[in-house]
Amino acid sequence: MAPRVHEFDWPDRAVIGTIGLPGARTFYLQVRSGARLVSIALEKQQAALLSEKIDAILDQLLTIEGNPYSAPVSTPPELVDNDQLEAVSELFRSGAMGLGWDPATAQVVIEAYPLTDGDADDVELSDEDLAAETDVLLVKMPVGAARAFAKRTREVVGAGRPACPLCGYPVDPDGHTCTVPED
Repeated sequence: MAPRVHEFDWPDRAVIGTIGLPGARTFYLQVRSGARLVSIALEKQQAALLSEKIDAILDQLLTIEGNPYSAPVSTPPELVDNDQLEAVSELFRSGAMGLGWDPATAQVVIEAYPLTDGDADDVELSDEDLAAETDVLLVKMPVGAARAFAKRTREVVGAGRPACPLCGYPVDPDGHTCTVPED
């Protein structure tokens, strides 16, 4: 069975957002192009890593002599998107994700595949496994939009529960029991 590829090339909007209170939030990658809207759920760690790696790709592009891809150093103000998520209808929960750079179109490329039983064991998906999936999300963003996406994602991830200064684990609103390892 061939996968249904939900491809967004130069989308109108691509953001990470959440639903729920800190400590019980669900993270979503939401992409819109015209009236077409897709939302997938993902883990907070996936969102954080995605923003970190997008910034790394863009920072590396800045080191190329002449910056031929016009990678911005910071988020262009006109691309800042602080709006809430639009109506969320979860297409799937993300398992394996891929991130890349397409020099032919000067776009950052995000691929997201549904969570599988193999993801729980950190098993790499084979080409056969990927072909059997029913949905795949493919998002291609220009450099400015990618920088804005990464910035917003860092802010969304950082808006959760504060970290304990001793152990680094999140502090719940009803308290926190910290066990600091002895030296």
